[in-house]
Amino acid sequence: MKNADVHHPIFDEIADLARTLGHAHRLVLLRHIADGEVAVEQLTQLSGIALANTSQHLQHLKRAGLVQTRRDGKRVLYRLADGPIEDVLAALRSLANHRREQIRELINDTMSRPDRLENISREELVRRMRDNEVVLLDVRPQEEYAAGHLPGAINIPVGELEDRLAELPREKIIVAYCRGVQCVLSADALAILRTRGRASRRFEGGFPEWLTSDPDVDDMNYESG
Repeated sequence: MKNADVHHPIFDEIADLARTLGHAHRLVLLRHIADGEVAVEQLTQLSGIALANTSQHLQHLKRAGLVQTRRDGKRVLYRLADGPIEDVLAALRSLANHRREQIRELINDTMSRPDRLENISREELVRRMRDNEVVLLDVRPQEEYAAGHLPGAINIPVGELEDRLAELPREKIIVAYCRGVQCVLSADALAILRTRGRASRRFEGGFPEWLTSDPDVDDMNYESG
């Protein structure tokens, strides 16, 4: 990219549109509006979004030039503005489905080939923890984390991981763990992390192995809630 491209106004406009579209409620509303002209009250029923929130999101969409309005008596009807808006929405759906399929394939691959999960042994994990080379990621539910977890582990339940990736430092290897060998939560976490380009490994034994392993590698002990 040329240096001049960074300052081209089109990129600012694209960024503004992306910010406007960066809310699930607005995308839901646009999907319903794309089916035809519709009133605010109908949108509230169709989307399940509260009336006040619906109105607020519609104003954002209108200011961005994504929807237009007209009055029909006391009602305000919304329709898509001119332009390839439906194409943009379709492209976003296609990209999201593509990413989901990538994650699904990676999960299936890693579960059918455990050797590809790049498990990390407890001894190596302890050594890397002492050298401050890794960040521990506990992907269990919060209540399980509160009852006990590995020292210094960050708790992000796997269902929240994609939205909270910014909480994990980029310069360290992420070691995910959950409830033990049979637990698939850490495998799901690795699939997400690797599709986002994060260096990651899996402590297969999870919290149970940490508690029951030989004491000669356990001078770090564990944390409990």
